[in-house]
Amino acid sequence: MIKSLVGGVIAATAFVMLGSSAIAGPEVVKGPGAEPGCFAPWAADTQFFKYPKKEGPYRIALANGYIANTWRIQMIQTAKAYAAQPDVAKKLKEFKVVSTGEDVPAQISAINNFIDSGFDAIVVNAQNPTAFGPVIKRAKEAGVVLVAFDNILDTKDAINVNVDQKGLGELWGKWLVSHVPNGGKVLEVRGVAGTSVDTDRHKGIHEVLDGSGKKWNVTEVVGKWDDGVAQKATADAIATSGPFDGITGQGGDTGIVQAMIDAKHPFVPFGGETENGFRKFCAAHAADGLKCSSAGTGPAQVAVAIKTAIAALEGNVVPQSIKLPLAVVEDPNFKAGQDFFPDQSDNFFVGNSFPTCGINFTAQEIMGQTKENK
Repeated sequence: MIKSLVGGVIAATAFVMLGSSAIAGPEVVKGPGAEPGCFAPWAADTQFFKYPKKEGPYRIALANGYIANTWRIQMIQTAKAYAAQPDVAKKLKEFKVVSTGEDVPAQISAINNFIDSGFDAIVVNAQNPTAFGPVIKRAKEAGVVLVAFDNILDTKDAINVNVDQKGLGELWGKWLVSHVPNGGKVLEVRGVAGTSVDTDRHKGIHEVLDGSGKKWNVTEVVGKWDDGVAQKATADAIATSGPFDGITGQGGDTGIVQAMIDAKHPFVPFGGETENGFRKFCAAHAADGLKCSSAGTGPAQVAVAIKTAIAALEGNVVPQSIKLPLAVVEDPNFKAGQDFFPDQSDNFFVGNSFPTCGINFTAQEIMGQTKENK
């Protein structure tokens, strides 16, 4: 009788635990979702999530990895600026930020700590797309909304917010194919190794070049999306493998152009990101041969990720994978005061607005924030 009773209690407890785990995660439902202009599903077959509604205000954390470049610093500043906006701040009980560097286990540990501390949602810029399986499962079972952005997670159990990174690489590849008509030597300055953004952009570039029917000799260097690192890598590449007929850079593009100038390398067609300094160079030296395609998405995508987390916590239906628009400007259409800002820092990334999401930041709002953990 005692064994039977104990066994029944254990079985009942296990059933309750399984049931609570099943309830904790999101329900897969039919679309459309809330604010479809902002939360645009990635594809026609994208599934939609509906999390159990929680009463606010909420505790939300940002678990960032790599921090040592201007895009990531501006992203942290933008996250803090968004959380400080009155309409957002009233929905937040706490907003916590931590950057753990390139150490993947440290980032996973930070997410686990946020789960253990009872945070309602965690947004993450992931150092590796495939290493987070156990912590994704933990978040789901705990009922924590997990939103990955920029460098996303290879999973259907968390929300991903991103631009088409492979498509961005394809755009740069097409720019080189159309502006270097006979093929030739290309310098490719990559980002942070192991991240989904670097991998996807690289694939996009090479699929276009390889499919063009032209002969290409590509020199790859690592720039880590950072002006200083990319400038040195470019200078070394010019000295050992140059000159080049075209260049593509995932970030740190202001430094790449500066390396060209310092080495007296001829200006060539360039497919790059959206740094203000890069666009200044593109406008100033277009007549000298620096024909640019400047495309990407500003660090404000972190604000869309936070907005998505809040919408999910409020019980709204959201896509599992959300597609953000690219900001694209190409030669000869660089306009001062619109596409670049002569009086602003070279390191400032342009394109920090998502009008369909009601998100728009001034440089002053962003630069008034710090990059430190809080």
